[in-house]
Amino acid sequence: MDVKRIKSRGRMANGEPNPIDVYVGKRMRLRRQMLCLSQEKLAAALGLTFQQVQKYERGLNRMGASRLWDIASVLNVPINYFFDGMDSQIRRQSPSQLYGAGVPFSVNKGDPLFSLENIELVAALSKIKNPSARRALRDLIAALAA
Repeated sequence: MDVKRIKSRGRMANGEPNPIDVYVGKRMRLRRQMLCLSQEKLAAALGLTFQQVQKYERGLNRMGASRLWDIASVLNVPINYFFDGMDSQIRRQSPSQLYGAGVPFSVNKGDPLFSLENIELVAALSKIKNPSARRALRDLIAALAA
């Protein structure tokens, strides 16, 4: 798929920060305040300056995945905490939605390959080192399913 690249650095057409970045920053600030952490203390725990924490909290600077991971770890929340409660109007501001890139493929939720149970089964099977034992287990599963 040929997707036109927009060099927006995450900014909206009017130069404002992307609303998703602003939302994530607000959630970061909320959690920091709930823990009674100053920006300085959070910055020190992350190896940043407090100005960088301010920029993240205001959505002025975007966070990479590794930085978001570190922040979630320090604030003792799962990654999805930063996105919880985001309304559909904000979600529609993602770059792929704004610039029509779309997702290059769709996942069929009914596809058994995408069930957690089957993914765990494949992971467990792959840990069996003995090829004969692995084949025997596969054959047993096939027989039970028949």
